[in-house]
Amino acid sequence: MLRITELRLPLDHAADALRPAVCARLGLADAELKDFTVFRRGFDARKKSAVVLIYTLDCELAPGVDEAAVLRRFQGDAHVRPSPDTRYRFIGHAPADFHASGRPRPVVVGFGPCGLFAALVLAQMGLRPIVLERGRPVRERTRDTWGLWRQGVLHPESNVQFGEGGAGTFSDGKLWSQISDPRHLTRKVLTEFVKAGAPDEILYVSKPHIGTFRLVSMIEKMRAEIESLGGEIRFQQRVTDLRIEDGRLRGLVLASGEQLDAEHVVLAPGHSARDTFAMLQRRGVYLEAKPFSIGFRIEHPQGVIDRARFGPNAGHPILGAADYKLVHHARNGRSVYSFCMCPGGTVVAATSEEGRVVTNGMSQYSRNERNANAGIVVGITPQDYRQDGRADGPVNPLDGIAFQRQWESRAYELGGGGYQAPGQLVGGLHQGPALHRGGRRAAFVQAGRALHRPGGARPRQPARRSAGRHPRGLAGLRAADPRLCDARRGAHRRGDAHLVAAAHHARPPAAEPERRRPVSSRRGCGLCRRHHVRRCRRHRGGRGPGRRPAGPAGAGPPRQLGLTAAAACMFRRAALPAHCAPRPRPSSRRHRR
Repeated sequence: MLRITELRLPLDHAADALRPAVCARLGLADAELKDFTVFRRGFDARKKSAVVLIYTLDCELAPGVDEAAVLRRFQGDAHVRPSPDTRYRFIGHAPADFHASGRPRPVVVGFGPCGLFAALVLAQMGLRPIVLERGRPVRERTRDTWGLWRQGVLHPESNVQFGEGGAGTFSDGKLWSQISDPRHLTRKVLTEFVKAGAPDEILYVSKPHIGTFRLVSMIEKMRAEIESLGGEIRFQQRVTDLRIEDGRLRGLVLASGEQLDAEHVVLAPGHSARDTFAMLQRRGVYLEAKPFSIGFRIEHPQGVIDRARFGPNAGHPILGAADYKLVHHARNGRSVYSFCMCPGGTVVAATSEEGRVVTNGMSQYSRNERNANAGIVVGITPQDYRQDGRADGPVNPLDGIAFQRQWESRAYELGGGGYQAPGQLVGGLHQGPALHRGGRRAAFVQAGRALHRPGGARPRQPARRSAGRHPRGLAGLRAADPRLCDARRGAHRRGDAHLVAAAHHARPPAAEPERRRPVSSRRGCGLCRRHHVRRCRRHRGGRGPGRRPAGPAGAGPPRQLGLTAAAACMFRRAALPAHCAPRPRPSSRRHRR
C-alpha cells in the first residue's frame, strides 16, 4: 500500500472529491486505484477565509498495477511513501504451564489510563493480572464526584483523582500528544477505545476526543474484557507497603492488613497518590525531584475563540469547537504557556485531600458548553520549591508535594471553604488588590469570594505579565472579558500534568467597578517591543508627556477591554485598542523630526 500525506482539499469539498484527488496526485486512472482509507484528517486555518483540510491516505492499487514503479516515480517526493505497518505486536504470551506452576500472578497497582492498558495487555497475553485500585467502580465513583461538585462533600478515596478510570475519566478525554510515535503504539490505544464504544472518527481526526460521559461506559466494557480473559479487579484496595526480601520484591501489603504475593508489579498510582510516593521513599526506592508547572485556569466564551481562529468558518461541523495553544517567554528565563485547553468545556473541582482546592478542565463529546477553559502555567524547578531553605545541594523529592499542598490550602482559604475556587478577572491580576467577587456558578465550581493575591511565589510575576497576551491569530480574545480562578498543581514534559486554578466568564458587578490605571498613549511599550519607542514606560500610571489623563476616580475600563492594555499590546497591530494602537511609522527622516 502507498501512503499520501499533505493532500489538501477545500473545507466544503464534495464527499466524492477524494478519489479523483488521489488519482490526480498519483497520476493514475480511476481503474488503477482499488481503494483508499483516511488515516488522518487535519486542517489549516491560518487563512481564516479559506480553511483547507489536510489528509493522510493509505491507498491500495488495483491488481496488475506495479506499486514499485509508482514509488520510483515519486522517489524524491516525501509525501508519497509506502504505508507503515501500524499493527500492535505482543512481546510474548504466557507459557502453557504458567498458571499450573503456582507462580504469582502479575499485579497492577492503580486502574487509571496507564493501569487500565497495562492490565488489558497483560490479560491479552494470557497472564491473568490482578488489579488493585484504591477507589470505587466508575458508577459509584461518579456519584461521589457529583457529591463534591454539587454538595461540597469530599470522599478522599473516591473522587476525580481516585477510582476506576483515574483522573482522565473526568477530564477532556484528549487522545493525542506531541511526542513522537515511530512504532505507532498509540494506534493500539485508539483501536481498543473504538472496540469499547468510542466513535470511529478518533482513528483519523488529527486531535481525537471522546468526552467524559462516553468514557464511563467505555471503561466498564474494557474492565469486562479484562475479567473475561482471566484478570481480576479489586476495588477499595490501597497498597500501604512493599515486602522486600534479599533486595527483591516479594509482595505487597494492603491497608486491610492482607499480604499479596507478587514478583512482578506495575506501579501506576497516578500523580495524586502522595502517600504512595512517601511509602516508596521510605522503602528506599529511588525518587528524583523534577521540574513541573503551576498556574491557574482561565475561561473565555467559546464563540469568541471560534471567531478568532476560524473567522467566517466558525461553527463549521467539521472544524468543531476551536482550541488554542499559547506560550510566552518571560525576561527572567521562565516560560508561561497554555496547557490542557478544553474547548466548549467546564471547570471542575478535582481535589483529593480535605481542606485543599484543586481544579481541572472537562468537556463532553459534543463540546457545546458556553465557555472554553485552559490552564495557564509557568514552569518551576526543584530549587524553587525546596523546603530546607538552602541555596544548593540535592532537593528532597517530596518537597514538590509540600509546595503543592501549600498553595492548594491557601486557595481553599481564599475560596471561603466548601471547595470553591477563588476567582477574579484577568485585569485584577494586573491591577493589584482590587478584586472581583464571584456571583454565579461556573459549571460545577463556584468562583469564590475575594481573591487576595498571594505573595511570595517566584513564578507569579511572569504569569501575571503573560496572562492576557495572545498571538496574532487570537486577537479577538481582547474583548472576551476573561476570568480566572486559583488552585491546581502541575507537572508537564518531565512528568504527568496537573494545573492550579479555575475560572469563569463574568463582568464585575456595578457596585464594585474594577479600578484600572491609566494607559499610555505612546506608540508601543516596553512589554511588547513590537513598535518603535524612544523610552520604555511599561504603561505606568500617572500624568506626563504622551499620557492619557486618569479620568474620574473609580471609572471602569472601556467596554471592549477584558484584559489590561499592557497585555493587549501583544495582539496583532490591527486589533489593538484605539488608545493603545501604534501610530504610523514615519517614512522618511524628515518626517521623524
